[in-house]
Amino acid sequence: MNTAAKLGAYVLGLAVVFGGALGAGKAVGPVGTPPAEDHSAMAAPTASAGHDQHATQQARSDTPGGLQVSENGYTLVPLTEALKPGEPADFQFTVTGPDGKPVTDYKVEHDKKLHFIVVSRDLGSFQHLHPTEAGDGVWSVKLTLPDAGTYRAFADFSPTGGEALTLGTDLTAAGDYEPKALPQESRTVTVDGYTVTLDGDLAPGQSSKLTLKVAKDGKPITDLQPYLGAYGHLVALRAKDLAYLHVHPDGEPGDGKTPAGPEIVFYAEVPSTGDYRLFLDFQHNGKVRTADFTLRAGEQSALLKATPTATPSGHSADGHSH
Repeated sequence: MNTAAKLGAYVLGLAVVFGGALGAGKAVGPVGTPPAEDHSAMAAPTASAGHDQHATQQARSDTPGGLQVSENGYTLVPLTEALKPGEPADFQFTVTGPDGKPVTDYKVEHDKKLHFIVVSRDLGSFQHLHPTEAGDGVWSVKLTLPDAGTYRAFADFSPTGGEALTLGTDLTAAGDYEPKALPQESRTVTVDGYTVTLDGDLAPGQSSKLTLKVAKDGKPITDLQPYLGAYGHLVALRAKDLAYLHVHPDGEPGDGKTPAGPEIVFYAEVPSTGDYRLFLDFQHNGKVRTADFTLRAGEQSALLKATPTATPSGHSADGHSH
């Protein structure tokens, strides 16, 4: 077993379901009257049948998404070991199936067969990447780890004939490393001149509503562009163990009822109190941007709601922090 795979196998446990992957909905606190739909702890409401599949898979598991390098016979196997901080690399990996062979047949979920997320362990760096198939079950992606340290890579996919999964493994960029403090709690962030505000609280154990509003120069954005089949993608990671949650918005482009902004609404659930990092991808004028937030689930979130903090934070399309 190579070094990255060993690191990926070492994860912090949690005895409750956290959710995961591309179609599953779980996450953040209540705002207003709960919707009529059944926004269960395991699924966010969307039109995609893949979402229901993700919900079923997560309901069967008591391990949070992304904490395991192997699940249901599927294993995430990095093929590239040497990664240097700040240097682009052609990172390759494969997913082996229950038969031990590389998986070559995937379902398309939100315009892609596989989604690849890479974050630093201190949650200061976030990249949402889209690998290409190099052949024979091998995936390849241009990857730059900006600084020395340990990173967590998540592969988000649905093998044909199997259940949707999120597998995770650790990657290391050699060099002197000093972890950064978690960014302060925030309700408003600015990225590339866009202001994104968040309404809602993280309420452990409750399927509830989170609304993100996008504006530029003080004017609401009402012409957000679809990005991977949605007006926004939200990834939530719990601090310290990096339990993974990928939530999609209520509704989808072209359904006749979902506006193209300024609000993007999500339904989801977090399982416990603690600090979380939320990363929202949205597209406007042909460019994808990422707004990132830090929120605390539990009793302190009510205090934050009363005293919003503006944080000039965000990521450009390459996923790197400004």
